[in-house]
Amino acid sequence: MTDVVPIRTAIISVSDKLGLADLAAGLQAAGVEIYSTGGTRRHLEQSGIDVLDVAEYTGFPEMLDGRVKTLHPKIFGGILAIRDRDDHMDAIEEHGIVPFDLVVVNLYPFAATASRPGATREECVEQIDIGGPSLVRAAAKNHGDVAVATSPEQYGEILAQLDQTKGTTIELREQLAAEAFDHTAGYDRAIADFMRGDTIGGEFPTSLNLSLRRKTQLRYGENPHQRAAVYVDPTDRSANLVSARQISGKELSYNNLLDLDSALEIVRGFGSPAVSVMKHNNPCGAATDSSLAVACQKALDGDPLSAFGSVIGFNRTVDRATAELLCEPGLFIEAIVAPDFQAEAVGLLTTKPRWSENVRLMQVGRLDLPQSPIQRRFISGGMLVQDADRMTSSPLQWKTVTKTKVDDDLWDDIAFAWEMVRHVKSNAIVLAKDTSLIGVGAGQMSRVDSVEISIDKAGDRADGSVLASDAFFPFPDSIEAAADAGVIAIIQPGGSRRDNEVIEACDKHEIPLVLTGRRHFKH
Repeated sequence: MTDVVPIRTAIISVSDKLGLADLAAGLQAAGVEIYSTGGTRRHLEQSGIDVLDVAEYTGFPEMLDGRVKTLHPKIFGGILAIRDRDDHMDAIEEHGIVPFDLVVVNLYPFAATASRPGATREECVEQIDIGGPSLVRAAAKNHGDVAVATSPEQYGEILAQLDQTKGTTIELREQLAAEAFDHTAGYDRAIADFMRGDTIGGEFPTSLNLSLRRKTQLRYGENPHQRAAVYVDPTDRSANLVSARQISGKELSYNNLLDLDSALEIVRGFGSPAVSVMKHNNPCGAATDSSLAVACQKALDGDPLSAFGSVIGFNRTVDRATAELLCEPGLFIEAIVAPDFQAEAVGLLTTKPRWSENVRLMQVGRLDLPQSPIQRRFISGGMLVQDADRMTSSPLQWKTVTKTKVDDDLWDDIAFAWEMVRHVKSNAIVLAKDTSLIGVGAGQMSRVDSVEISIDKAGDRADGSVLASDAFFPFPDSIEAAADAGVIAIIQPGGSRRDNEVIEACDKHEIPLVLTGRRHFKH
């Protein structure tokens, strides 16, 4: 392989025209002959670029509505010929074949078409590119002599090397070849999943292949001695942290991303303005209200000590009143995620508090876009896949099983507590009052320990609160502890062999007990 290969000729055929005119102008300025097809050729000509028509070069016209354009020996011979083999070079000279030094191709937007609501099968099938992947694979295979670009993000480095060396280095060609095969592998996987009819719901597919692209390397992982990186799932169209726009602040850490993701997941579940305060991947505060600023204050009041150094999630645009609240002395915020931020709010958060230069503001856009209904988690040797726990039950499905019935004014708190408990690590217990989180017991080996921790966190506020448990109570001891703290209603799945003892304990203390029939473990 030659280290630097000059670029004298290029063939360009792209679906995504982003940055194409600038690339072609740079190539033309360097004296590169450009061959192109169809819409790409017309786009370049309209941009003032001299282009040689592939059909004129091959002597064979485009046909079948553009399905056949580049599939010709004069194209593939020029890409696949090994330059230091005399027999290869003699063969292409004999047949009048031009050797191509650069192939610029990106593929029909199959995945975007297939994910578009209302797209027909015929439309999707028509977006299966044939010639494009063949060009890409041929150029990537012969990367010793040919550079291949499959993304506008690569154009800048190619032009920089062309300016410095009049060609491309072997290091760049190897990198581009690897990225090219990644590109075609992901493309083929999307088509295979579509053709097999894999949809979320029903049976899980017999094979599962992920095609993720590295977005950035992080400073470190959960701890400084661990390396870490963030990868993009190109099939995810929902509002998420990986595709979010960072408005300000330092680089996000591994732990920031985990906490922000959990904070966002919590507030998605509420229709009214909602705020979540996360610490070590568990909510230490959360609340809803008709006003975002009031909900924010209630959420911060849930556990003020733990809220220091937390990350915060919002399901509404952060306004000036909310930003002023966050800027009050004594509060330190690591990062904030929200659909959007008012300009005044950004101005306050990035200038007023002592931590203004460091706070990460993450804008994710609309939260009503559909999320993936499946959840993936890697374990040693493979991956666990399950339906995401997003199917919340309706109060119409719940059953009050005690003689003492629920006061009508408690239902909002009961529903809020039940929504919150599924976001806490099991064994999970939450206490709620005034649609705000006031006590959390998380990740304990004993459920009664979680109850006691939540009561301790709530303090005097436990009196008059409602309690939610992510799974059944195995013994009535938790009920006794809750009654002593002043809990006035309990919601839990039920299903224990000792449910009758738990119900009796609730009736003894005149605490209404609501059973949902659905467990919310989060390990």
